[in-house]
Order: sequence, then C-alpha cells, then structure tokens
Amino acid sequence: MELGPFGGRFEALAIDRGQAIVLLERMVVEIQARMRLCRAEGVRSIWPLPEAIRPVPVVVIVDELAELYLNDGSREGREESEHCGTLLLRLAQLGAALGVHLVLAGQRVGSDLGPRVTSLRAQLGGRIAHRAHDEASAEMTLGDLNADAVIVAQTISEEEQGVAVVATGGRWTRARSRQVAPEEVDEVARTRGPAHPFLSRPDALQKGGGAA
Repeated sequence: MELGPFGGRFEALAIDRGQAIVLLERMVVEIQARMRLCRAEGVRSIWPLPEAIRPVPVVVIVDELAELYLNDGSREGREESEHCGTLLLRLAQLGAALGVHLVLAGQRVGSDLGPRVTSLRAQLGGRIAHRAHDEASAEMTLGDLNADAVIVAQTISEEEQGVAVVATGGRWTRARSRQVAPEEVDEVARTRGPAHPFLSRPDALQKGGGAA
C-alpha cells in the first residue's frame, strides 16, 4: 500500500512472499547476466564499462522485511522463508559491484527472524534508525556498527519527528528526513524509469504489475 502510488516507477512489484520469491530469483538471474558481461569485458564491476553497454543501476526495495522471514511453522513456510533469506543474501553480497542495490525497511530486524537475517544485516553498511522505544530495537539496527549510536537513537524524543541516526563507514550522525507532500509524490510517480533496466529481460517481471 505504501509503495502503490509509485507503481509507474517500478519495473515490477511483488505484493506477497510468493511473488517476492519469483522477483528475487529473477534478480539473481540478472546479476549473473551482469557478471558474465563483466567477465567478457575483463572488468571487476559494471562501473568501468563504456556507457553504451553499462547496465543501469537497479534498486530493490523491501518494505517490512519481516514478512519475508516469518513462517507459520509448516514445511512450506519454512522453505519459503529460508529461500527468501538466501536470495536476499546473494543480492547483498554480489549486487553492489553489479549495480544492484538493496533498500530494506522493517520495524525489527533481529535474530528472532532467523540466522539468515543476521547474515544479511552484516552485509549492510549503511543504516538508518528512527526513534527507538527500547534498547533492543536500536541494537538490532546499530549495535554491530557503533555502540554510541544505539544510545543516541534512544534519546530521540517524540517531538523530534523525522529525526534519525544514520550510520555508515563506522561513523554515525543525526539527520532529519523531509516530509514529502502528496503533489511531490504524484510528480515522482509520473516520471518513468529506464526503458530497459534488465540485461536478462526476464518474462516473469511485468511492468507495473505483480511478479508471478
């Protein structure tokens, strides 16, 4: 629902875990295609490639990460959860040099979601934490980067709406996000993305629709 207004900007939109698995699998296919291109051109990333053949960057946004990891205890649920975790970890480990970037959002990103979440979190150097109600929530986001940042995240008051702690490269700073007006959302939504962002052009990715 949060990302729905931006549907025109997306190459694909998955709205449940089944669709997300299909989409993530196709993203792995995409990074493999980009790896083959880099090997053929003798480079270690897409960035030294000539502009004419350089793939455009792709951003994978996951809103409410926990939805991909929670399961109902059934065998199918466990397998889906583990598969999602494996696919996300592969994208995090290999994607940056290939122009595929992850933006992950969640209320809680802790080990209670499973060991794959911990492994994924270790691959994410840039963190943003808004006001935390308890130490455990701040620790999940910032604890492995900077202990001081955990304390600062807990000191953000209710009156400081939009204030967050941003941690990257072993350092942290306070920052404030800007509220986006509805008319600005509409303007962004009307802007089209790149015509052909995928080298692999997977049939499973339907423009502006679900990945199924």
